[in-house]
Amino acid sequence: MSNDFQATAKRVLAIEARAVEGLIHTIDEHFSRACELLLACTGRIIVTGMGKSGHIGNKLAATLASTGSPAFFVHPAEASHGDLGMITANDIVIALSNSGETAEVLTIMPVIKRKGTPLISMTGRADSTLARQADVHLHVAVEEEACPLNLAPTSSTTAALALGDALAIALLEARGFTAEDFALSHPGGALGRRLLLRVEDVMHAGERLPIISDGASIADALLEMTSKGLGMTAIVDSNNALTGVFTDGDLRRMLERALDIHQHNIREVMTVNPVVIEQGHLAAEALQIMEKKKINGLIVVDADHNPVGALNMHDLLRAGVV
Repeated sequence: MSNDFQATAKRVLAIEARAVEGLIHTIDEHFSRACELLLACTGRIIVTGMGKSGHIGNKLAATLASTGSPAFFVHPAEASHGDLGMITANDIVIALSNSGETAEVLTIMPVIKRKGTPLISMTGRADSTLARQADVHLHVAVEEEACPLNLAPTSSTTAALALGDALAIALLEARGFTAEDFALSHPGGALGRRLLLRVEDVMHAGERLPIISDGASIADALLEMTSKGLGMTAIVDSNNALTGVFTDGDLRRMLERALDIHQHNIREVMTVNPVVIEQGHLAAEALQIMEKKKINGLIVVDADHNPVGALNMHDLLRAGVV
């Protein structure tokens, strides 16, 4: 039986792949006109569709909204009972219907036209009612559905989904949408955290910053490291300028020399000219530095090279940057 399942899966994927590939030859001046209308829109992009087309429309609205084109989905049946008030003349409507004759969608068309709201249709029939009423029609016809009965929307919805993505990405590129713009729409996602979180948002500062004078003993440094729990401490001179750092690695090397921690000064064992990062930098940059230098922590400095914070790999892990 597993071979039958596999054969069916391969057949479905081949049919749907051909449906998407066939769209390439349909991209013409109508697609360009649709993009121009969407870019010129001063309001919102409203996407509508019924049934499976509605599910695809919902995804299209979400993709547009997250890639720089404010959009939302309106259910055509709900639109007939008040939600049409969401649509203004400054908006633009994208209506999806494979047949182009979906009753719930056609019912709201006269009101949309009366408002003067531009209409883009996506249908599988260029001679359909919806296609004829649209300012721009995007043809999304497929030769066959993947369903063996040629009934269940499969290839047609896949093609509409792909064409919707093509619209969204064309607009994204035209707007000069960047990765940071994307992160602003996705602050809760991993990319958002990597692109928006700054060193100052995760560093240990104030009383939590491990810091001692360069006149202190090794024992003092160990006590500071232990109490702050970061595996390191900043070393500063009398002007609070950073002169070095003492880390767990320095401690291990010091133990090989069998030094008296109470008698020897921290300057004898600290790392001078340590790797640092300024507080305004992205937390992702701190991660990159740590990985490149193979270190577990960084001292954070201000523009005058004075230490203002510290962070280690665990802080970046907790923040979701790693």
